[in-house]
Amino acid sequence: MNYHLAEINIARLRAPLHDPMIADFVAQLDTINALADVSPGFVWRLQSDGEEDATSIRAFEDEQIIVNLSVWESLEALSGYVYHSQHGKAMGDRHRWFEKLSHPSMALWWVPAGYIPTVEEGKQRLQHLQQHGSTAHAFTFRQPFAAPDLVEVKCQ
Repeated sequence: MNYHLAEINIARLRAPLHDPMIADFVAQLDTINALADVSPGFVWRLQSDGEEDATSIRAFEDEQIIVNLSVWESLEALSGYVYHSQHGKAMGDRHRWFEKLSHPSMALWWVPAGYIPTVEEGKQRLQHLQQHGSTAHAFTFRQPFAAPDLVEVKCQ
């Protein structure tokens, strides 16, 4: 079975999306999302009904928390997009738009190719990461785990 990499990341906005303080972030959303859509290894990303982004999805009680959920062919593909594209440059200003969270804001995990994760599943992976640290169930770029089909099977 082949696997793809799912990722969720959340951010707490310093102000509502319509506030001028967040305007530079909002102005970049379409461009950054379009870049993801054409990036090597991109599979799928969460979008609100009738919108190109997911900013109207409220996955948490806190209205200022926005969520991003996507699927990629590999850890390398996601890393290339996150750190080596215009996305990385845009996120250099994240301190202007987002508050620093006291818990993990991103979790990665492997899913069977063709599977689309839910926001609730992503929330559970973030919670698992917060409670247990990086494991094969939910991990980070700093402590990644190989896809199940890449792990050597030991003979008994």
